[in-house]
Amino acid sequence: MEFLSQITNNTISFLLMLTVLVFIHELGHFLLARLNGVKVEVFSIGFGPEIWGFYDKYGTRWRFGGIPLGGYVKMFGEGDMVTGVDDTDERPMTDDEKKVSFHHKKLRQRVAIVAAGPAANFAFAILVLWSIYSVVGIPTVLSSVGEVIENTAAEDAGLQAGDVILSVDGQNITLFNELSDIVSVNANVPLVFEIQRGSTILNITATPRPWRGDVKSDDDEEDKDKKEGKDNGDDDDEVEDRPTRGLLGVRPDFAHAPMERKGIFEGLGLAVTETYSLSARILAGIGQMFSGERSAKELGGIIMLAEVSGNAVQGGLMASLWTLALISINLGLINLFPVPVLDGGHLMFYAAEAIRGKPLSAKLQEYGFRLGLILVLMLMLFATWNDFERLFERFGFG
Repeated sequence: MEFLSQITNNTISFLLMLTVLVFIHELGHFLLARLNGVKVEVFSIGFGPEIWGFYDKYGTRWRFGGIPLGGYVKMFGEGDMVTGVDDTDERPMTDDEKKVSFHHKKLRQRVAIVAAGPAANFAFAILVLWSIYSVVGIPTVLSSVGEVIENTAAEDAGLQAGDVILSVDGQNITLFNELSDIVSVNANVPLVFEIQRGSTILNITATPRPWRGDVKSDDDEEDKDKKEGKDNGDDDDEVEDRPTRGLLGVRPDFAHAPMERKGIFEGLGLAVTETYSLSARILAGIGQMFSGERSAKELGGIIMLAEVSGNAVQGGLMASLWTLALISINLGLINLFPVPVLDGGHLMFYAAEAIRGKPLSAKLQEYGFRLGLILVLMLMLFATWNDFERLFERFGFG
């Protein structure tokens, strides 16, 4: 019963987030199309048969499709990008129709309309992160111990949950990341921790243990892997190539972390910087998959996204907003990939048109879109297969 409840929560959370982000993406296309005088025939959230819809005063059909996994904006005159023939009745367009036709707009206008979708996703991510920094506030994680992990240097030294670490080897600290910075570069080095336990000040010596795992790994993951006889899929040579980090074995006290709200302009600057940083890290991760530095098995599909969305909603407002921003950035980046059927594919064709002085042939564009569709479907199938493999392993079938 709990399993079914979790699936329901994940599915609803994912569909809600996806609906919001698809609406934002398509709204970008829609607004730029209207701004450039293009008639928008359909604004659809979801594919398939219409569940509900209405016409606005401009003649646009706003609709919800029965398959809530995406959406689209249909603009007048985009059906046949080369001949300029209205795809609804296959007749030459009138002069009035050409004025509101997407195909008959200048190249820079078409580029702006297509690029507006991904741009809207990035702008939305900035807005969400801005609201986190300046409205909700971000937790200031102090150097308080929230949990001591078993079989670690912290437990051996006698650190306890609730201890406040005041200094490390005489260096005063107040934030948990300051503690992490010191510990990470002092593997196998005895460190003196000045702590406050209640009203008592104590000095405790602990020696951070060395670890060559991923940055996200912790001592408890290492111990768990040893118990289960796993090696995280790493070859000995790969592990040896990784830098050694020191790990103490404590987790921060998030429950009592005070919230700090940034000013409007500072928060906006942080939001822009964070959006850029997340985009760079996502692209770097994709690049590492192509170079073989990371396994393509890490690629996730709809099931992983649903699980991430469900966990975020259960984690509260902060986690939900961060996840919404992260998925929005992913959606913006993916749509910019130079693959026909994606916005980036259209932009690639427009770049060729700018260089040649005329559009690519209709047949070449058609073949490109077919190839792009095949590539996207194959990628989706591969990512979904990875999701199922992870599920099989989780339930002991792997």
